[in-house]
Amino acid sequence: AWYVPCLASLETLQELCRKENLRCKSIGITNRNLKSYEVEYLCDYKVEEGTAYYLVKWKGWPESSNTWEPEKNLNCPLILQNFLSDKNEYFSRMREGKALKVRNHVKTLQPAVADYIVKKAKQRIALRRWKEELNRKKNHKAMILVENTVDLEGPPLDFYYINEYKPAPGINVINGITTGCECTDCPAEKCCPKEAGFILAYNKRKKLKIQPGLPIYECNSFCRCGPDCPNRIVQKGTPYTLCIFRTNNGRGWGVKTLQKIKTNSFVMEYVGEVITSEEAERRGQLYDNQGNTYLFDLDYDSDEFTVDAARYGNVSHFVNHSCDPNLQVFNVFIDNLDLRLPRIALFSTRAIKAGEELTFDYQMKGSIDLSSDSADGLNPSRKRIRTVCKCGAVCCRGYLN
Repeated sequence: AWYVPCLASLETLQELCRKENLRCKSIGITNRNLKSYEVEYLCDYKVEEGTAYYLVKWKGWPESSNTWEPEKNLNCPLILQNFLSDKNEYFSRMREGKALKVRNHVKTLQPAVADYIVKKAKQRIALRRWKEELNRKKNHKAMILVENTVDLEGPPLDFYYINEYKPAPGINVINGITTGCECTDCPAEKCCPKEAGFILAYNKRKKLKIQPGLPIYECNSFCRCGPDCPNRIVQKGTPYTLCIFRTNNGRGWGVKTLQKIKTNSFVMEYVGEVITSEEAERRGQLYDNQGNTYLFDLDYDSDEFTVDAARYGNVSHFVNHSCDPNLQVFNVFIDNLDLRLPRIALFSTRAIKAGEELTFDYQMKGSIDLSSDSADGLNPSRKRIRTVCKCGAVCCRGYLN
């Protein structure tokens, strides 16, 4: 039998059931709650004969079931607060950021105001669902938050969260590891980095101590050491609570940390779909026309493979460029010793304050091909479209490429 995943949300399915008077235990619609009502959001406001009424969208019910309810019937202080906040925000935007005090004797809202309030409510719900989805799919302990106080943009429609490389057909990203170190207390004489001919990348405080350009060799799944081994950092995932937020200067989404990050700390890994460089060149031409790209050349040893995080990726998909970044790229080898396929880790270059945006330089070694010369070398006759940089750094180069 063929099974097709349902793309409708739980609330949409519940709306269909209630509209058709159907019970479905698997989605929570039973005889007991078929006719239950819970406020999802408020759509409009009016005053009639001295009584304030709100137009209510009921959770799990179609919009055709919306009803006007007096304020005394509503037991949803947070939803009421969101309604008033969204209303005031609309008027503030109309007055170019100047706060506008709404008069108490207003009896109805203009259609444009009500429309904005509904869009904000739907956006709030969509972003909350997206946040829940991201935290459901991630494989690390730290939380991922989502925030948009800038515009009405919702979650990206064609982005799928993954925790590790997604190889294209014919590419093997798990290759080369058959044994691990015998250390019971890493690092020892023959720990993984020394076996590869390099020094241990981390100090006793689990902070990076090597220079950019040098590789990181972590202990792998065959090693005798346990999960508390000081040489297992990147493989544990980001330890910081991060927030995907909407920027206010036209750079789309960005990422900020909600915790302090010390210098030389691992922050996140850059993951996506692993493709050949030939396929990356083809996709790069399409991405150029869109004004962005997420192609990351794996050029530690060769330029055979590229990571494309356009559709598949993690939080790093949303990290913006800066000409004065606070993150640095490092090549990491754990369960794969193939020098053509390093994992890409982002480490802090300095102390980062809570609330500060995270950025890295798209032109740094081994970085995104929008700013590299490799793609031009593959096709000298094609001139790359120059993308204006909006990082705002004092040392800004003006363009990403």
